[in-house]
Amino acid sequence: MKTVVPAFAAALLIANPAGAQMAHDHHEMPSADEAADPHAGHDMSAPPEAQDPDAGHAGHSAAPATPTGTPPPIPADHPAERYFDPEDMKNARALLRYEAGGMPAWMIMAEQLEYRGQNGADGYAWEAEGWYGGDLNRFAFKTEGEGEVGGPLESAEFQALYSRALDPWLNLQLGVRHDVRPEPRRTYAVAGIEGLAPYWFEVGAALFLSDKGDLLARVEVSYDQRITQRLVLEPSAELNFAAQDVPELGIGSGLSDFELGLRLRYEFAPEFAPYAGVNWERQIGDSARYAREDGEAVSATSFVAGVRFWF
Repeated sequence: MKTVVPAFAAALLIANPAGAQMAHDHHEMPSADEAADPHAGHDMSAPPEAQDPDAGHAGHSAAPATPTGTPPPIPADHPAERYFDPEDMKNARALLRYEAGGMPAWMIMAEQLEYRGQNGADGYAWEAEGWYGGDLNRFAFKTEGEGEVGGPLESAEFQALYSRALDPWLNLQLGVRHDVRPEPRRTYAVAGIEGLAPYWFEVGAALFLSDKGDLLARVEVSYDQRITQRLVLEPSAELNFAAQDVPELGIGSGLSDFELGLRLRYEFAPEFAPYAGVNWERQIGDSARYAREDGEAVSATSFVAGVRFWF
């Protein structure tokens, strides 16, 4: 049987016999064994997908592997120092840390500065605090007291404290307290905590150990209920406790006294707000007995008017 060669194939053979030989070399006739095997000449090795499970998912994002073992060290190199003076970059990083949380600030707030109208002699009272420092460490001070208008100062205390942030909401406070009144004067070591509790309650609790061994405690709670953007109703409570009787100061053991207040203020600005309200004080237990023995009332209800400000 004759093989018919197309004209263009013949021309190719005439023009390039070497190319024809190469074509023939690439199409060698299979051997007898290869002819018997239908898969002869095929690469039977495993496909890339079988060799690499991720090969078939090219273009697809795989879930990141969970890191294990010891984490790598924090990078200590600063690429900017390749182009700028290292000392200048060190100063720039220190300035950034300072301006992004290390910068000290300060604040002074008079929470209560008020006149108290009540049966008998009218009175006055104050409660103020302030601080200086950064986000974590601060120096703080507190003062509070009360007295009669035109009469003697009944009580006055001052606290100097180191304040350390425990978290974004609470501060630990350690320091000293000194009472100017009543007599005899006392100096106390202070350990307390204050801050913002859930549901925006402002809370504070402190222990006081005097230089005479007297152990006292105080708990304070207040809440700002906004009626409008400027009108705020503030209920507050203060409870004082003692571990033992202190007759010279008129303090009985257990719950010695408490104070409840309700003040309505109007904020002309956040920094300035006059207010009016009512305040009730009551002595309990042996504290009430000491007050009666000294001819004093064990409770007092006052209508108050004052101003709250800060700067």
